[in-house]
Amino acid sequence: MVSMAKEKSSRMARLARGRVWVQAAFLLAWLDPLMIRMHTICGPVFHCYSCPWATFACPIGVLANFSAFGIVPFAAIGTLLVAGAVFGSFVCGWACPFGFLQDVVGWIPTRKFPLPAWLSGFRYVVLAVFVLAIPFVWGEGHPLFFCRLCPAGALEGAVPNVARLAITGQPIVWPTATKWIILAVFGLAMLFVWRPWCTLFCPLGAIYGLLNHVSIFFLRFHRDSCRDCELCRNLCLDRGRPEQRIDSMRCVRCLACTKCRAVTVETVLTRLDKDASG
Repeated sequence: MVSMAKEKSSRMARLARGRVWVQAAFLLAWLDPLMIRMHTICGPVFHCYSCPWATFACPIGVLANFSAFGIVPFAAIGTLLVAGAVFGSFVCGWACPFGFLQDVVGWIPTRKFPLPAWLSGFRYVVLAVFVLAIPFVWGEGHPLFFCRLCPAGALEGAVPNVARLAITGQPIVWPTATKWIILAVFGLAMLFVWRPWCTLFCPLGAIYGLLNHVSIFFLRFHRDSCRDCELCRNLCLDRGRPEQRIDSMRCVRCLACTKCRAVTVETVLTRLDKDASG
């Protein structure tokens, strides 16, 4: 049993080390390498459709814009429910381009400060108020309309647009000061907080976080294998206790903690087999 546990832990460690390559591969898919913009199709990740290299539409942008028109975006909701029901926030940790960007900046060796777990609840305020309520009541022209504040929109849409206009000699349409300030604040925060956008504000992460409890793929903490050595907590990029975060709404399932023998990746079939045998 001990050797099997060590072998499984070794496999998980190799998988976690390869996460950056999986993220890079997904990034190529989202950046429209074939130049076939499919903005009528909603993607499952946080990537602004106004980016000149965006393949698919941003699901949060779709929710906000459809809310402004009083229309239910069934296709977008279905995409998120399917992706979330299968993978949960594995999507955030392995496929999201804006999450990847935060990881890359986070590799810069600066001191990282953990945030209280309760702050992640603000993501649901962003989802309910800025993505759904404000667009529905006041429309997309309101200054607090989500897409007017989104740092991904500023970085992936506004900055390339300004560069394109400047290069072609056309009059530059500058983003609002609010958008520049938000982008600068998050750019700085990435140096000192691991994934600040994902942790504090991401409405897409809020949706996938809710689905962590029912997703087909999930993490399991094995109490009987735990030696209270604090290894899994030290491995966690957010410095949380995996036994408290395995199915939490905050975990992005980066798999760093699976280098510990007490944490494994499993599926709902594994859970059903264990429940049946137990």
